[in-house]
Amino acid sequence: MRWPLFGCVRIAYLRQMHTNPPDLRPDLARARIPDDQLGQRRDGQPTIGMVSLGCPKALVDSERILTRLRAEGYAISPDYKGADAVIVNTCGFLDSAKAESLEAIGEAIRENGKVLVTGCLGAEPEYITGAHPKVLAVTGPHQYEAVLDAVHKAVPPAPDPFIDLLPASGVSLTPRHYSYLKISEGCNHKCKFCIIPDMRGRLVSRPAHAIVREAEKLVAAGVKELLVISQDTSAYGVDRKYAEERGHRAHITDLARDLGSLGAWVRLHYVYPYPHVRDLIPLMADGLVLPYLDIPFQHAHPDTLKRMARPAAAARTLDEIAAWRSACPDITLRSTFIVGYPGETEDEFQTLLDWLDEAQLDRVGAFQYENVKGARANDLPDHVPADVKQDRFDRFMEKAQAISEAKLAAKVGTRIEVIVDEVDDQGATCRTKADAPEIDGNLFIDEGFAGLNPGDIVTVTVDEAGEYDLWGRL
Repeated sequence: MRWPLFGCVRIAYLRQMHTNPPDLRPDLARARIPDDQLGQRRDGQPTIGMVSLGCPKALVDSERILTRLRAEGYAISPDYKGADAVIVNTCGFLDSAKAESLEAIGEAIRENGKVLVTGCLGAEPEYITGAHPKVLAVTGPHQYEAVLDAVHKAVPPAPDPFIDLLPASGVSLTPRHYSYLKISEGCNHKCKFCIIPDMRGRLVSRPAHAIVREAEKLVAAGVKELLVISQDTSAYGVDRKYAEERGHRAHITDLARDLGSLGAWVRLHYVYPYPHVRDLIPLMADGLVLPYLDIPFQHAHPDTLKRMARPAAAARTLDEIAAWRSACPDITLRSTFIVGYPGETEDEFQTLLDWLDEAQLDRVGAFQYENVKGARANDLPDHVPADVKQDRFDRFMEKAQAISEAKLAAKVGTRIEVIVDEVDDQGATCRTKADAPEIDGNLFIDEGFAGLNPGDIVTVTVDEAGEYDLWGRL
Protein backbone atom coordinates (compact mmCIF):
# COMPACT_ATOMS: atom_id res chain seq x y z
CA MET A 1 0.00 0.00 0.00
CA ARG A 2 1.27 3.47 -0.88
CA TRP A 3 1.28 6.23 1.70
CA PRO A 4 1.33 10.01 1.14
CA LEU A 5 4.28 12.11 2.24
CA PHE A 6 3.69 15.15 4.46
CA GLY A 7 6.66 17.38 5.19
CA CYS A 8 8.89 14.47 4.22
CA VAL A 9 7.39 12.47 7.08
CA ARG A 10 5.78 9.29 5.87
CA ILE A 11 2.32 8.52 7.19
CA ALA A 12 1.15 5.01 7.88
CA TYR A 13 -1.46 3.95 10.36
CA LEU A 14 -3.95 1.24 11.21
CA ARG A 15 -7.27 2.99 11.74
CA GLN A 16 -8.38 0.30 14.13
CA MET A 17 -11.67 2.00 14.91
CA HIS A 18 -12.44 3.26 11.41
CA THR A 19 -11.80 1.13 8.34
CA ASN A 20 -9.69 -1.61 9.89
CA PRO A 21 -7.92 -2.61 6.67
CA PRO A 22 -6.52 -6.08 7.40
CA ASP A 23 -3.21 -5.53 5.64
CA LEU A 24 -1.95 -2.68 7.80
CA ARG A 25 0.23 -2.75 10.89
CA PRO A 26 -1.19 -1.98 14.35
CA ASP A 27 1.88 -0.12 15.57
CA LEU A 28 2.07 2.92 13.31
CA ALA A 29 1.59 6.56 14.12
CA ARG A 30 0.52 9.42 11.89
CA ALA A 31 3.07 12.20 11.58
CA ARG A 32 3.10 15.65 10.04
CA ILE A 33 5.51 18.55 10.08
CA PRO A 34 3.34 21.69 10.26
CA ASP A 35 4.23 24.32 7.68
CA ASP A 36 5.14 26.86 10.36
CA GLN A 37 7.81 24.51 11.71
CA LEU A 38 9.69 24.23 8.44
CA GLY A 39 11.04 27.77 8.59
CA GLN A 40 12.63 29.71 5.76
CA ARG A 41 15.82 28.34 4.26
CA ARG A 42 18.61 30.87 3.92
CA ASP A 43 21.15 30.66 1.08
CA GLY A 44 23.63 27.88 1.61
CA GLN A 45 21.83 26.40 4.61
CA PRO A 46 22.13 22.58 4.76
CA THR A 47 18.73 20.92 4.70
CA ILE A 48 17.54 17.54 5.98
CA GLY A 49 14.34 15.61 5.28
CA MET A 50 12.78 13.02 7.58
CA VAL A 51 10.71 9.93 6.83
CA SER A 52 9.26 8.71 10.14
CA LEU A 53 7.79 5.22 10.36
CA GLY A 54 6.55 3.37 13.39
CA CYS A 55 4.82 3.96 16.68
CA PRO A 56 4.46 7.25 18.62
CA LYS A 57 7.63 6.35 20.53
CA ALA A 58 9.56 6.49 17.25
CA LEU A 59 7.74 9.71 16.40
CA VAL A 60 9.16 11.30 19.55
CA ASP A 61 12.63 10.11 18.50
CA SER A 62 12.14 11.82 15.13
CA GLU A 63 11.09 15.04 16.86
CA ARG A 64 14.21 14.98 19.03
CA ILE A 65 16.51 14.38 16.05
CA LEU A 66 14.98 17.21 14.05
CA THR A 67 15.06 19.55 17.04
CA ARG A 68 18.78 18.90 17.54
CA LEU A 69 19.50 19.37 13.84
CA ARG A 70 17.57 22.61 13.65
CA ALA A 71 19.45 23.92 16.70
CA GLU A 72 22.72 23.17 14.83
CA GLY A 73 21.67 25.28 11.86
CA TYR A 74 20.05 22.71 9.58
CA ALA A 75 16.78 23.49 7.81
CA ILE A 76 13.95 20.95 7.50
CA SER A 77 12.86 20.07 4.00
CA PRO A 78 9.20 19.50 3.10
CA ASP A 79 10.15 17.18 0.23
CA TYR A 80 12.86 14.89 -1.09
CA LYS A 81 14.23 17.22 -3.76
CA GLY A 82 14.71 20.09 -1.34
CA ALA A 83 16.80 17.99 1.05
CA ASP A 84 20.57 17.54 1.00
CA ALA A 85 19.99 14.19 2.69
CA VAL A 86 17.07 12.20 4.09
CA ILE A 87 16.85 10.35 7.42
CA VAL A 88 14.55 7.32 7.44
CA ASN A 89 13.44 6.39 10.97
CA THR A 90 12.40 2.77 10.54
CA CYS A 91 10.08 0.29 12.23
CA GLY A 92 11.07 -3.34 12.68
CA PHE A 93 8.29 -4.73 14.84
CA LEU A 94 6.82 -7.12 12.26
CA ASP A 95 8.13 -8.58 9.01
CA SER A 96 5.57 -6.49 7.14
CA ALA A 97 6.91 -3.42 8.98
CA LYS A 98 10.43 -4.32 7.90
CA ALA A 99 9.27 -4.67 4.32
CA GLU A 100 7.65 -1.25 4.41
CA SER A 101 10.78 0.25 5.95
CA LEU A 102 12.89 -1.20 3.13
CA GLU A 103 10.41 0.21 0.62
CA ALA A 104 10.64 3.65 2.22
CA ILE A 105 14.45 3.51 2.17
CA GLY A 106 14.39 2.51 -1.49
CA GLU A 107 12.04 5.35 -2.36
CA ALA A 108 14.25 7.88 -0.54
CA ILE A 109 17.30 6.60 -2.41
CA ARG A 110 15.52 6.91 -5.75
CA GLU A 111 14.12 10.37 -5.02
CA ASN A 112 17.08 11.87 -3.17
CA GLY A 113 20.13 9.60 -3.23
CA LYS A 114 21.67 10.47 0.12
CA VAL A 115 19.93 8.41 2.81
CA LEU A 116 20.71 7.71 6.45
CA VAL A 117 18.77 5.04 8.32
CA THR A 118 17.95 4.89 12.02
CA GLY A 119 15.28 3.36 14.29
CA CYS A 120 14.32 -0.15 15.28
CA LEU A 121 15.30 -1.81 12.01
CA GLY A 122 18.71 -0.21 12.43
CA ALA A 123 19.41 -2.92 14.99
CA GLU A 124 19.89 -5.18 11.95
CA PRO A 125 22.29 -3.14 9.78
CA GLU A 126 23.20 -6.06 7.51
CA TYR A 127 19.52 -6.56 6.71
CA ILE A 128 19.31 -2.95 5.52
CA THR A 129 22.61 -2.76 3.66
CA GLY A 130 21.95 -6.11 2.05
CA ALA A 131 18.84 -4.67 0.41
CA HIS A 132 20.15 -1.13 -0.03
CA PRO A 133 23.96 -0.99 -0.12
CA LYS A 134 23.86 2.71 -1.08
CA VAL A 135 22.66 3.92 2.33
CA LEU A 136 25.23 6.24 3.90
CA ALA A 137 24.85 5.11 7.51
CA VAL A 138 22.74 2.87 9.74
CA THR A 139 22.11 3.51 13.44
CA GLY A 140 19.85 1.76 15.94
CA PRO A 141 16.86 3.03 17.94
CA HIS A 142 17.22 6.22 20.04
CA GLN A 143 20.91 6.57 19.14
CA TYR A 144 20.65 10.33 18.79
CA GLU A 145 24.35 11.17 18.89
CA ALA A 146 25.18 8.52 16.28
CA VAL A 147 22.48 9.93 13.97
CA LEU A 148 23.87 13.46 14.36
CA ASP A 149 27.41 12.23 13.67
CA ALA A 150 26.18 10.53 10.50
CA VAL A 151 24.39 13.69 9.36
CA HIS A 152 27.47 15.82 10.04
CA LYS A 153 29.54 13.47 7.87
CA ALA A 154 27.02 13.34 5.01
CA VAL A 155 26.00 17.01 5.10
CA PRO A 156 28.47 19.13 7.08
CA PRO A 157 26.84 21.85 9.17
CA ALA A 158 27.27 25.44 8.05
CA PRO A 159 25.60 27.52 10.75
CA ASP A 160 25.17 31.26 10.69
CA PRO A 161 26.25 32.29 14.20
CA PHE A 162 23.86 35.25 14.18
CA ILE A 163 20.81 33.17 13.21
CA ASP A 164 21.47 29.55 14.09
CA LEU A 165 23.21 28.12 17.15
CA LEU A 166 20.48 29.58 19.33
CA PRO A 167 18.20 27.52 21.55
CA ALA A 168 15.55 26.16 19.20
CA SER A 169 12.01 25.40 20.16
CA GLY A 170 11.24 21.72 19.72
CA VAL A 171 10.13 20.41 16.35
CA SER A 172 6.73 18.79 16.74
CA LEU A 173 5.33 16.27 14.29
CA THR A 174 1.85 16.61 15.75
CA PRO A 175 -0.59 19.54 15.79
CA ARG A 176 0.17 22.26 18.33
CA HIS A 177 -2.67 21.32 20.67
CA TYR A 178 -1.54 17.79 21.53
CA SER A 179 1.79 16.12 22.07
CA TYR A 180 3.21 12.69 22.87
CA LEU A 181 5.13 12.52 26.14
CA LYS A 182 7.53 9.57 26.29
CA ILE A 183 8.26 8.52 29.87
CA SER A 184 10.56 5.53 29.37
CA GLU A 185 12.43 3.38 26.88
CA GLY A 186 12.57 -0.40 26.55
CA CYS A 187 10.61 -3.21 28.16
CA ASN A 188 11.25 -5.98 30.71
CA HIS A 189 8.66 -8.41 29.35
CA LYS A 190 9.51 -11.45 27.28
CA CYS A 191 6.38 -11.94 25.19
CA LYS A 192 7.15 -14.64 22.65
CA PHE A 193 5.74 -12.72 19.69
CA CYS A 194 7.70 -9.52 20.38
CA ILE A 195 11.32 -8.47 19.78
CA ILE A 196 11.04 -4.93 21.15
CA PRO A 197 13.23 -5.72 24.22
CA ASP A 198 15.92 -7.05 21.86
CA MET A 199 15.80 -3.87 19.77
CA ARG A 200 15.24 -1.22 22.46
CA GLY A 201 16.60 -2.95 25.54
CA ARG A 202 15.24 -3.27 29.05
CA LEU A 203 13.10 -0.67 30.78
CA VAL A 204 14.83 2.66 31.37
CA SER A 205 12.55 5.24 33.00
CA ARG A 206 13.11 8.97 32.69
CA PRO A 207 13.34 10.95 35.95
CA ALA A 208 9.88 12.09 36.98
CA HIS A 209 10.98 15.69 37.45
CA ALA A 210 12.28 15.79 33.86
CA ILE A 211 8.99 14.48 32.51
CA VAL A 212 6.97 16.98 34.52
CA ARG A 213 9.25 19.82 33.40
CA GLU A 214 8.80 18.83 29.75
CA ALA A 215 5.03 18.62 30.26
CA GLU A 216 5.01 22.09 31.87
CA LYS A 217 6.81 23.54 28.85
CA LEU A 218 4.39 21.85 26.45
CA VAL A 219 1.34 23.16 28.31
CA ALA A 220 2.86 26.64 28.49
CA ALA A 221 3.34 26.48 24.69
CA GLY A 222 -0.36 25.76 24.17
CA VAL A 223 -0.60 21.96 24.30
CA LYS A 224 -4.07 20.97 25.50
CA GLU A 225 -3.59 17.19 25.56
CA LEU A 226 -0.63 15.11 26.76
CA LEU A 227 -0.47 11.56 25.41
CA VAL A 228 1.68 9.52 27.78
CA ILE A 229 3.55 6.76 25.94
CA SER A 230 6.19 4.12 26.58
CA GLN A 231 6.54 0.43 25.89
CA ASP A 232 5.02 -0.40 29.30
CA THR A 233 3.56 2.69 30.95
CA SER A 234 2.40 0.98 34.14
CA ALA A 235 5.95 -0.30 34.80
CA TYR A 236 7.27 3.25 34.87
CA GLY A 237 9.79 3.75 37.68
CA VAL A 238 10.39 0.07 38.49
CA ASP A 239 14.01 0.35 37.38
CA ARG A 240 14.43 3.45 39.55
CA LYS A 241 12.87 1.68 42.53
CA TYR A 242 10.25 4.43 42.49
CA ALA A 243 12.81 6.93 43.73
CA GLU A 244 11.81 10.50 44.50
CA GLU A 245 13.95 13.26 43.01
CA ARG A 246 13.36 17.01 43.20
CA GLY A 247 9.91 16.55 44.65
CA HIS A 248 8.59 14.02 42.10
CA ARG A 249 8.34 10.26 42.64
CA ALA A 250 9.01 7.89 39.74
CA HIS A 251 5.77 5.90 39.96
CA ILE A 252 3.00 5.95 37.37
CA THR A 253 0.31 6.89 39.90
CA ASP A 254 2.35 9.81 41.26
CA LEU A 255 3.38 10.87 37.75
CA ALA A 256 -0.22 10.80 36.53
CA ARG A 257 -1.27 12.93 39.50
CA ASP A 258 1.55 15.42 38.82
CA LEU A 259 0.68 15.65 35.13
CA GLY A 260 -3.02 15.98 35.93
CA SER A 261 -2.30 19.08 37.98
CA LEU A 262 -1.12 21.00 34.89
CA GLY A 263 -4.61 21.60 33.52
CA ALA A 264 -4.29 19.70 30.22
CA TRP A 265 -6.00 16.48 29.21
CA VAL A 266 -3.76 13.54 30.17
CA ARG A 267 -4.25 10.29 28.24
CA LEU A 268 -2.47 7.07 29.23
CA HIS A 269 -1.36 4.63 26.53
CA TYR A 270 0.14 1.11 26.66
CA VAL A 271 -0.85 0.39 30.25
CA TYR A 272 0.01 -3.20 31.16
CA PRO A 273 -2.72 -4.64 33.43
CA TYR A 274 -0.77 -4.79 36.69
CA PRO A 275 -2.81 -4.80 39.92
CA HIS A 276 -1.67 -1.26 40.79
CA VAL A 277 -3.47 0.07 37.70
CA ARG A 278 -6.56 0.19 39.95
CA ASP A 279 -4.87 3.08 41.79
CA LEU A 280 -5.15 5.18 38.63
CA ILE A 281 -8.92 4.88 38.45
CA PRO A 282 -9.69 7.35 41.31
CA LEU A 283 -7.58 9.95 39.47
CA MET A 284 -9.82 9.43 36.46
CA ALA A 285 -12.98 9.63 38.54
CA ASP A 286 -11.72 12.91 40.02
CA GLY A 287 -10.98 14.39 36.59
CA LEU A 288 -7.19 14.65 36.98
CA VAL A 289 -6.57 12.11 34.20
CA LEU A 290 -8.82 11.28 31.27
CA PRO A 291 -11.04 8.26 31.99
CA TYR A 292 -9.27 6.25 29.28
CA LEU A 293 -7.09 3.16 29.53
CA ASP A 294 -5.21 1.69 26.57
CA ILE A 295 -4.40 -1.86 27.70
CA PRO A 296 -2.95 -4.53 25.33
CA PHE A 297 -4.83 -7.62 26.49
CA GLN A 298 -3.77 -9.58 23.33
CA HIS A 299 -6.06 -12.59 23.97
CA ALA A 300 -8.44 -14.12 26.51
CA HIS A 301 -7.88 -17.88 26.48
CA PRO A 302 -5.42 -18.93 29.22
CA ASP A 303 -3.64 -21.47 27.02
CA THR A 304 -3.09 -18.93 24.26
CA LEU A 305 -1.83 -16.38 26.77
CA LYS A 306 0.60 -18.93 28.19
CA ARG A 307 1.97 -19.63 24.72
CA MET A 308 2.40 -15.88 24.34
CA ALA A 309 4.16 -15.70 27.73
CA ARG A 310 1.49 -13.25 28.86
CA PRO A 311 -0.40 -13.30 32.18
CA ALA A 312 -3.08 -15.99 31.86
CA ALA A 313 -5.77 -14.42 34.05
CA ALA A 314 -8.61 -13.43 31.73
CA ALA A 315 -11.29 -14.18 34.34
CA ARG A 316 -9.60 -11.95 36.93
CA THR A 317 -9.23 -9.32 34.22
CA LEU A 318 -13.01 -9.24 33.85
CA ASP A 319 -13.26 -8.69 37.60
CA GLU A 320 -10.77 -5.83 37.34
CA ILE A 321 -12.72 -4.27 34.47
CA ALA A 322 -15.90 -4.44 36.53
CA ALA A 323 -14.12 -2.79 39.47
CA TRP A 324 -12.73 -0.02 37.22
CA ARG A 325 -16.18 0.71 35.84
CA SER A 326 -17.70 0.70 39.30
CA ALA A 327 -15.19 3.30 40.50
CA CYS A 328 -15.32 5.35 37.27
CA PRO A 329 -18.49 4.67 35.21
CA ASP A 330 -17.32 6.91 32.35
CA ILE A 331 -14.07 5.02 31.77
CA THR A 332 -13.22 4.09 28.17
CA LEU A 333 -11.24 0.90 27.63
CA ARG A 334 -9.28 0.31 24.45
CA SER A 335 -7.21 -2.73 23.58
CA THR A 336 -5.59 -4.69 20.78
CA PHE A 337 -5.65 -8.43 20.18
CA ILE A 338 -3.77 -11.00 18.12
CA VAL A 339 -5.84 -13.52 16.17
CA GLY A 340 -4.40 -16.67 14.63
CA TYR A 341 -1.54 -17.02 17.12
CA PRO A 342 0.31 -20.36 16.71
CA GLY A 343 -1.71 -23.17 18.21
CA GLU A 344 -4.91 -21.13 18.49
CA THR A 345 -7.80 -23.56 18.14
CA GLU A 346 -11.35 -22.71 17.17
CA ASP A 347 -12.37 -23.22 20.80
CA GLU A 348 -9.67 -20.81 21.98
CA PHE A 349 -10.78 -18.22 19.44
CA GLN A 350 -14.41 -18.66 20.49
CA THR A 351 -13.32 -18.02 24.09
CA LEU A 352 -11.87 -14.72 22.90
CA LEU A 353 -15.16 -13.78 21.21
CA ASP A 354 -17.14 -14.74 24.32
CA TRP A 355 -14.74 -12.74 26.51
CA LEU A 356 -15.17 -9.71 24.26
CA ASP A 357 -18.93 -10.08 24.59
CA GLU A 358 -18.61 -9.98 28.35
CA ALA A 359 -15.90 -7.32 28.58
CA GLN A 360 -17.70 -4.92 26.21
CA LEU A 361 -14.54 -2.95 25.49
CA ASP A 362 -15.14 0.47 23.98
CA ARG A 363 -12.29 0.63 21.46
CA VAL A 364 -10.89 -2.54 19.95
CA GLY A 365 -8.32 -3.33 17.26
CA ALA A 366 -6.78 -6.58 16.11
CA PHE A 367 -4.09 -7.87 13.83
CA GLN A 368 -3.32 -11.23 12.40
CA TYR A 369 -0.30 -13.00 13.81
CA GLU A 370 2.80 -13.05 11.67
CA ASN A 371 6.31 -14.29 12.32
CA VAL A 372 8.98 -11.79 13.27
CA LYS A 373 12.62 -12.67 12.79
CA GLY A 374 14.11 -13.46 16.18
CA ALA A 375 10.79 -13.95 17.99
CA ARG A 376 10.38 -17.16 19.98
CA ALA A 377 6.83 -17.61 18.71
CA ASN A 378 8.23 -18.55 15.31
CA ASP A 379 9.26 -21.93 16.69
CA LEU A 380 5.87 -22.79 18.18
CA PRO A 381 4.02 -25.69 16.56
CA ASP A 382 0.65 -25.59 14.78
CA HIS A 383 0.79 -22.28 12.95
CA VAL A 384 -2.66 -21.19 11.79
CA PRO A 385 -3.28 -21.12 8.00
CA ALA A 386 -3.62 -17.68 6.42
CA ASP A 387 -7.25 -18.17 5.35
CA VAL A 388 -8.22 -19.19 8.90
CA LYS A 389 -6.46 -16.13 10.35
CA GLN A 390 -8.31 -13.90 7.91
CA ASP A 391 -11.66 -15.48 8.77
CA ARG A 392 -11.04 -15.06 12.49
CA PHE A 393 -9.93 -11.45 12.02
CA ASP A 394 -13.14 -10.69 10.12
CA ARG A 395 -15.32 -12.35 12.75
CA PHE A 396 -13.50 -10.61 15.59
CA MET A 397 -13.82 -7.17 14.02
CA GLU A 398 -17.48 -7.75 13.18
CA LYS A 399 -18.21 -8.37 16.86
CA ALA A 400 -16.06 -5.43 17.97
CA GLN A 401 -17.84 -3.16 15.51
CA ALA A 402 -21.27 -4.21 16.80
CA ILE A 403 -20.19 -3.43 20.38
CA SER A 404 -18.82 -0.05 19.33
CA GLU A 405 -21.97 0.83 17.41
CA ALA A 406 -24.20 0.02 20.38
CA LYS A 407 -22.04 1.97 22.83
CA LEU A 408 -21.97 5.05 20.61
CA ALA A 409 -25.73 4.89 19.99
CA ALA A 410 -26.21 5.21 23.76
CA LYS A 411 -24.45 8.59 23.64
CA VAL A 412 -27.06 10.20 21.36
CA GLY A 413 -28.78 13.03 23.21
CA THR A 414 -26.01 13.45 25.77
CA ARG A 415 -23.82 16.52 26.30
CA ILE A 416 -20.10 15.79 26.13
CA GLU A 417 -16.83 17.70 26.04
CA VAL A 418 -14.71 17.50 22.88
CA ILE A 419 -11.38 18.85 21.66
CA VAL A 420 -11.23 20.32 18.15
CA ASP A 421 -8.55 18.80 15.90
CA GLU A 422 -9.29 20.35 12.49
CA VAL A 423 -11.60 22.96 10.99
CA ASP A 424 -12.27 23.40 7.27
CA ASP A 425 -15.12 24.73 5.14
CA GLN A 426 -17.06 21.49 5.63
CA GLY A 427 -17.02 21.36 9.41
CA ALA A 428 -14.99 20.68 12.53
CA THR A 429 -13.36 17.34 13.31
CA CYS A 430 -13.25 16.75 17.06
CA ARG A 431 -12.52 14.03 19.59
CA THR A 432 -14.21 13.15 22.85
CA LYS A 433 -12.32 12.16 25.98
CA ALA A 434 -12.91 8.59 24.81
CA ASP A 435 -10.93 9.08 21.59
CA ALA A 436 -7.17 9.19 21.14
CA PRO A 437 -5.92 10.99 18.02
CA GLU A 438 -5.64 8.89 14.87
CA ILE A 439 -6.55 5.56 16.47
CA ASP A 440 -10.10 6.00 17.75
CA GLY A 441 -13.20 7.71 16.43
CA ASN A 442 -14.16 11.33 15.83
CA LEU A 443 -17.05 13.65 16.55
CA PHE A 444 -18.02 15.87 13.62
CA ILE A 445 -19.72 19.28 13.82
CA ASP A 446 -21.15 20.42 10.48
CA GLU A 447 -23.19 23.42 11.61
CA GLY A 448 -22.23 26.55 13.55
CA PHE A 449 -18.55 25.70 13.57
CA ALA A 450 -17.20 28.93 12.05
CA GLY A 451 -15.80 30.25 15.33
CA LEU A 452 -13.95 27.06 16.26
CA ASN A 453 -10.19 26.59 16.09
CA PRO A 454 -7.91 23.57 16.57
CA GLY A 455 -7.27 23.07 20.26
CA ASP A 456 -10.59 24.51 21.42
CA ILE A 457 -12.38 22.42 24.04
CA VAL A 458 -16.14 22.80 23.80
CA THR A 459 -19.30 21.02 24.95
CA VAL A 460 -21.61 19.55 22.32
CA THR A 461 -24.88 17.67 22.12
CA VAL A 462 -24.57 14.32 20.32
CA ASP A 463 -27.14 14.11 17.51
CA GLU A 464 -26.12 11.00 15.63
CA ALA A 465 -23.92 7.93 16.00
CA GLY A 466 -22.31 5.55 13.54
CA GLU A 467 -20.17 2.45 13.94
CA TYR A 468 -17.12 4.38 15.14
CA ASP A 469 -17.94 8.09 14.93
CA LEU A 470 -20.35 10.65 16.39
CA TRP A 471 -21.98 13.83 15.05
CA GLY A 472 -23.01 16.71 17.25
CA ARG A 473 -23.87 20.40 17.59
CA LEU A 474 -22.76 23.21 19.85
